[in-house]
Amino acid sequence: MDTVLRSRSKTVTIGAEQPFCIIGERINPTGRKAFAEELRAGDLSSAEADALAQVAAGADMLDVNAGIPLVDEADLLARMLGVVQAAVDAPICIDSSVIEALEAGLSVYEGRALVNSVTAEDDRLEVVLPLVAKHDAAVIGLTNDETGIPMTAEERLQHARKIVSAAQDYGIKPDDVVIDPLAMPVGADTGAVAETLRAMRMIRDELGVNMCCGASNVSFGLPERVALNAAFLPMAMAAGLTSAIMSTAENCVSSVRAADLLLGHDEWGASWIAAHRARVAAEKEAAEREVAAS
Repeated sequence: MDTVLRSRSKTVTIGAEQPFCIIGERINPTGRKAFAEELRAGDLSSAEADALAQVAAGADMLDVNAGIPLVDEADLLARMLGVVQAAVDAPICIDSSVIEALEAGLSVYEGRALVNSVTAEDDRLEVVLPLVAKHDAAVIGLTNDETGIPMTAEERLQHARKIVSAAQDYGIKPDDVVIDPLAMPVGADTGAVAETLRAMRMIRDELGVNMCCGASNVSFGLPERVALNAAFLPMAMAAGLTSAIMSTAENCVSSVRAADLLLGHDEWGASWIAAHRARVAAEKEAAEREVAAS
């Protein structure tokens, strides 16, 4: 199954036989006090800068979240999407739990968006899925419900089944449902990642749908987070993960692209070799500038 997303000028395809889709996580005020205050004051310059930096670092898509307390999220999200769309050509994952904000974001988005997200709760399925269908978008389905985050892979598979089935009731094909098997912090439970990987394999083998997760969640609360995230991603890819909302730190991006090559998703290593040549050229250019300036 392929999930096809578009901006005004670029198409990104998420699929089991496609290169892994990196969705930049940075444009999110959660845990970023200074960024949140900028957004509250109407300053969107950091959103633009983060968009440019993440695409330059290798992001295929960008997650955009405007969730700040006591702010008109619908208005802010619409304005952020306008700024990001003007800055880069990457398709966007519109990230909000507020229906009015999703509606506003989808109304101004130029292309085919990925909606982040819906859960297996009946009331959420009933309001989010019609909106996704109305705007011909794709949607991320989180494998939790009103009882919280399930601890076992079997329960997460059950929620995935429900979301995929409910989406079809609204005319949304399984191709356009991207399941999130919930990456949990290994620092809080040493078995958490193993259970998430088991859920990925079960969802892949039974449903065959694309999957996405918040990859940086696995390292929350631990030192050397980038190293942990970079180690997690190839394991998740081998288990069936086809995209992630993730850091675009060099270690993480390189780890993903190396796994693409090793898993057969980068034919003859063309992308890997091209990226290497680009880095060598950039380093040579930087060295020449340094010599010229001295």
